[in-house]
Amino acid sequence: MNRKKKIKSTLLAKQKKANAKLHKSNKPKYISKAERAKMAAESEQAKSVEQVDQESNT
Repeated sequence: MNRKKKIKSTLLAKQKKANAKLHKSNKPKYISKAERAKMAAESEQAKSVEQVDQESNT
């Protein structure tokens, strides 16, 4: 009986792991505080460049 139980439990564990890999999480990827600050600075710089371009075109 123990041998059957052990085999069944190992197969179930493998199946659970395979199913877990198929279903990805909806949680967004973690972005560090330093990375967020860097992205904010880049977007701010891009906005300022766009404003300068618009002013020079008009």
